[in-house]
Amino acid sequence: MVDAAQNLKPKPLVELVGLHVGFDQLRVLRDINLAVARGETLAVIGESGCGKTVLLKTIIGLLQPNRGKVVFDGRNLADIAERDLPLQRARFGFVFQQAALFDSLTVAQNVAFPLREHTRKSIAEVRKIVIDRLAEVGLPESVLTKKPAELSGGMRKRVGLARAMALNPEIILYDEPTTGLDPIMSDVINELILNMRQFHPATAIVVTHDMRTARKVADRIVMLYPLARLGDDQPQIIYDGPAGAIDSADDPRVTQFVRGEARERLTEMRAQNGS
Repeated sequence: MVDAAQNLKPKPLVELVGLHVGFDQLRVLRDINLAVARGETLAVIGESGCGKTVLLKTIIGLLQPNRGKVVFDGRNLADIAERDLPLQRARFGFVFQQAALFDSLTVAQNVAFPLREHTRKSIAEVRKIVIDRLAEVGLPESVLTKKPAELSGGMRKRVGLARAMALNPEIILYDEPTTGLDPIMSDVINELILNMRQFHPATAIVVTHDMRTARKVADRIVMLYPLARLGDDQPQIIYDGPAGAIDSADDPRVTQFVRGEARERLTEMRAQNGS
């Protein structure tokens, strides 16, 4: 009966198996094993340099692992032919850290870009989708003809979110969605991430160092630790559990990060510098 129940358990949408990623002599991710369920919102936290963004880029196939594999919807990304990768990536939406809008294009052209690249929809169909997606992130039609330079940081972030949702992706990857924003606009973005689950039910992975974002939008939180500060036998994932339980985590490295306590880190840095 146990085997039958296990067979009925749904397969994760994303699975990382023994993942190692590095550049020349620099190791960034080591032996990462992680499964993300369909429909789950996972937050990945950790200090700068721990490999959060590298993890996202490896999941979408922009970076290749040195060892291990990325399995998306049951398929190893390494087994997908190069010509089929664009179609595979169209199943993803990516919200870049600084929005990464095309400066020479208008807002309408930016949001329409994935539709032009991956579909054969008519001009009228594309325009309707663009307007609908902008409305979902609280932007009026009056922004359609503006260039990114004419927008505030928060508006650019929202345009980036609208573009990421243009193709109704199955999974959305957010890279530091609230970086550089004031507390109010940060919470606007958090609310939009939550609202997107109503408009477009999808799996989401949110890379962030903002604990307010992690607590508010995530079902589950994973914390990575920099390899440079770990022994060879120590796991890089130091927390993997419900968002609501992270404040009572047993590992002091987790609680120090969550609370923003730097005293022990400063002591460590001074010891490294011999001061």
